[in-house]
Amino acid sequence: MSTETDLTDAEAEDGPPEALSGGPPLAKKILLVTDAWEPQVNGVVRTLANTMRELKALGCEIEVISPADYPNSVPLITYSEIKLALGAREDVEDRFLAFAPDAVHIATEGTLGWDARAVCLKHKFPFTTSYHTQFPEYVTARFKWIPLWAGYRFMHAFHDKSGRVMVATPTMMEQLRLQGFRNIALWSRGVDVDLFHPSKRGADGGLFKDLQRPVFIYVGRVSVEKNIEAFLKLDLPGSKVVVGDGPARAELTEKYPGAHFVGSKFGEELARHYADADVFVFPSFTDTFGLVILEAAATGTPVAAFVAPGPKDILPGTGAGVVDMDLRKACLEALKLKREDARVLAERYSWRACAEDFRRNLEPLPKEGKRRFWHKLRDLRARARERRRLKREAKQARKNTGNGQ
Repeated sequence: MSTETDLTDAEAEDGPPEALSGGPPLAKKILLVTDAWEPQVNGVVRTLANTMRELKALGCEIEVISPADYPNSVPLITYSEIKLALGAREDVEDRFLAFAPDAVHIATEGTLGWDARAVCLKHKFPFTTSYHTQFPEYVTARFKWIPLWAGYRFMHAFHDKSGRVMVATPTMMEQLRLQGFRNIALWSRGVDVDLFHPSKRGADGGLFKDLQRPVFIYVGRVSVEKNIEAFLKLDLPGSKVVVGDGPARAELTEKYPGAHFVGSKFGEELARHYADADVFVFPSFTDTFGLVILEAAATGTPVAAFVAPGPKDILPGTGAGVVDMDLRKACLEALKLKREDARVLAERYSWRACAEDFRRNLEPLPKEGKRRFWHKLRDLRARARERRRLKREAKQARKNTGNGQ
């Protein structure tokens, strides 16, 4: 009996159907809905843009719905670079029906995200979401009068109908699990190892030849939730450089005149700033990953960071950086690391692998079976105890280092 399978000419060219590899066929037509998109410059946009580029290279057809499509928009409070489209639901529905996607991914919790969620629920079409920002912590950092639980209530309302909630690290998976989120899946990140390369490091100090060594650098948005002041107030040798812009720049420039604020940098110029530094400092507690960690490491610059989601998943045991609740100690220890080890870490990450993870995650997870009330209550109590324990430990650790963030 023959075991050969007849294939059409098209199938022969494209290879065997993906369903034969042991799972459901992977999505070919993908609708991405996001409130964060080009020309915005941030980690979310870089992640989405690079992932979509790789998916296209894999033969996928991509339709992106973003604020760039809608002139009727307003800036997000405290983050004016992000525009929130208003009154777009009808158009989002029309585009969804016209495109007829195999899968819908809703990347952000803004107005377009809520519109797309409503459209999918209306048509009983499964969708996935991603958790790019620790939004509850971000909001509480900006507005002390808004409790953390209120932010998580909002995030639950958005993500609870999602077939999969994609997160960047195991730490974020556990953190969301403790907050009662379901259907959580890992979706890592990548880095352009050609652009961010050790060869960008200049001779005789490069861009920082006139600054006292060593040079400690921060790259990212200059805003309160990034906890940059924890870096700027450190008693460190040499010089501190801040690359980026944001609402806190003017205040921090005045408060820390000894630091060098150079504004936003892009492409080759950004790569040179990473490469010419001696240590990259990542003081954030609210990021879910920190693409800048990989970008710095790709140029050979070791990283110093707090014990927080992202750094503690990426750096320990690699020789590429130091994580510690004493950020000054982490900075000084990072000076001793080999730049070659930082580069080795970055080479483990690629945007192609990131895109492949994303595509596999577009298939919603099976729904959980019904559980008895007492089982649910037991789990709720266990999660609450663990959250309280972690909160006490984090509070004590920050108190010990004099960091009030």
